[in-house]
Amino acid sequence: MRILVTYASKYGATGGIAERIARTLDAAGHATTVRPVQDGDDLGGYDAYVIGSAVYLGKWLSGARKVVRGNAAALAGKPVWLFSSGPLDVAAAEAAKRKQLAEAAPKQIAELADEITPRGHRVFSGALDAARLKRLDRMVRVLPGGKALLPDGDFRDWSDIDDWAMEIALELDEQPAKAFPNNR
Repeated sequence: MRILVTYASKYGATGGIAERIARTLDAAGHATTVRPVQDGDDLGGYDAYVIGSAVYLGKWLSGARKVVRGNAAALAGKPVWLFSSGPLDVAAAEAAKRKQLAEAAPKQIAELADEITPRGHRVFSGALDAARLKRLDRMVRVLPGGKALLPDGDFRDWSDIDDWAMEIALELDEQPAKAFPNNR
């Protein structure tokens, strides 16, 4: 099974999640390619897809949205999973898990789901290294008076990410081979 894991990441945390998903899928016996989204990307030629994006101000990054919309025909009828990387604290991440992530999902997920019918969507906590932020992002992060609006740290739950990737691998293993005509 050839799987593409592609992602849009601003500072690298979402890329780390994508790499971890790819390693788990590889370990489960799938041939996995992982790469960042690029404008005009052609996603054809794979049997399954995992597509993710960092979330800023409640939205997926534009590159990820464009790639999904631009490849809707190639993704139609294929197994596709989406993930978002965003909450930056343990309490938000736990709340998102308890609510089955629907309320934490960016609103574009519903729109994209109408176009490509993904098999699932997950929201994972992100990470923030304030020292790496661009000047404008640093200014947005801090409230007047100097109080940080977003916490600094790595809030990614690697075991949760591994578990979700393994669920994907198991679901793909249950599919009959004829469901993936490109699989060799």
